[in-house]
Amino acid sequence: MSYGPKLPPVLPLKDYNPTKRFPVVTLLLIAINVGVYFFVQRPFDEGTSQAAFTYEVAAIPCEVVQGRPLSEDEVVRTIRLNDDTACEERTPDDPAVFPNKSVWLALVYSMFLHGGLLHLGGNMLFLWIFGNNIEDRMRIPGYIGFYLLAGLAASAAHILVQPDSTIPVVGASGAIAGVMGAYLVLFPNVKIRSLIILLIIVLFRDIPAKWLLGAWFVLQFFTSPDEGVAWVAHVGGFVFGALIALFLRERLRPSRVPVLAPEPDPTW
Repeated sequence: MSYGPKLPPVLPLKDYNPTKRFPVVTLLLIAINVGVYFFVQRPFDEGTSQAAFTYEVAAIPCEVVQGRPLSEDEVVRTIRLNDDTACEERTPDDPAVFPNKSVWLALVYSMFLHGGLLHLGGNMLFLWIFGNNIEDRMRIPGYIGFYLLAGLAASAAHILVQPDSTIPVVGASGAIAGVMGAYLVLFPNVKIRSLIILLIIVLFRDIPAKWLLGAWFVLQFFTSPDEGVAWVAHVGGFVFGALIALFLRERLRPSRVPVLAPEPDPTW
């Protein structure tokens, strides 16, 4: 199961919201995600090795709740019998497949793994458009902490709803949803250049962030279970980001430049 890719019928392309600082962290996050996908996950390897890598590294709700790696029986039932709630109390006779796996660090690792090129590309597009402005307001240390906490909040929301799930959860969009929630609070009226897809009609329009992000948030509740998208993580991350931005709004709000009255013309 992935945190994405749920690309909406309205796809953001860029925002009209300049930054004062170069987005070092946002670009670094994009580079790390792309690098991990191509050089660590190695998506072009055989399917068996990909599945083994995901179960060894990614976060799995059952593991987090019980504080231990999945057993061989749980993995076999999940993969071969399509039992995505194979979580059970493990006995000494049923050893773990990856006994050295840290189920807590897996929560962080999962934020840098992706399920495909579309998943990766969609997440990185959203991160670039909305992340640079949040980084600009929060500064580097605050933005790093916020991003990681948003990802953990997203994972917690998903695990709370599906504590018995034995399906690995991967993707950055839980954390990115937190960035989007903060953007909604801090820059609700900024125009977003968007690609609108209506059946066979393609349009380009400038849409206020509050309508674009609000529509994205509402669409999460209409996600089909067959899509394999951890939409509750999206909602959890988004709400977390919005609440943090609301709490820190006075400190994070862009400074307003006072409008000075024109000087009187001496010839009057």
